[in-house]
Amino acid sequence: MIHIRRAGELDTGAMAALLNELINIGDTTAFTNQVTRETLTRWLAFHPEDSAWNVAEDDSGNLLGFQSIQPRNNLPPESCDIGTFVKPQSTGLGIGSKLFEASRKAAAQLGYHWINATIRTDNMAGLAYYQSRGFEDYAHHTAERLDNGMIVDKVSKRFKL
Repeated sequence: MIHIRRAGELDTGAMAALLNELINIGDTTAFTNQVTRETLTRWLAFHPEDSAWNVAEDDSGNLLGFQSIQPRNNLPPESCDIGTFVKPQSTGLGIGSKLFEASRKAAAQLGYHWINATIRTDNMAGLAYYQSRGFEDYAHHTAERLDNGMIVDKVSKRFKL
C-alpha cells in the first residue's frame, strides 16, 4: 500500500538518493548535478510557510517518491512550482496521483491560484503525467541550457486550482 505524508528532515537522505538515481538516468529531470542530503535539507527549509513537500512510501517505510510545491522568483505570487520524483521501478502504481492529490490540496490551502510545471520536452513520462492531471500548456522555452551544458527545450504547463 502507498502512504503519503509530509516530508521532514529525516527523509532528505532517501530523497537525495532517489533524485540522484533520476539524474543518472538523464532524461527525466532538468537537474544534472548530484545532490546531497544537505541540499535537500536546504530546499525543504526554503520558504516553509509557502511550500509543501510530501513523500510516498510503502508499508515498510521505503521511499517511493516525493513531490514539492513552492514559490519561484520567475512566477507570479499567486502561483507555485511543482516538482515530482518517483523511483523508476515504481512508476505506474498510482504514486504520482496520490502525491498530486496531496499537493493540490496544499496549494489551495496555501492560497495559490495555479500550479506551474516546467518539463523537458524529451521527458515523455513527465509530459504525460502532468497532462493526465489536467495541466495545460501555456509557454514553450527553446534552447535552454542545463547546468551540464546540454541544450533542451521545455514546456510550462499550468493547473488552475
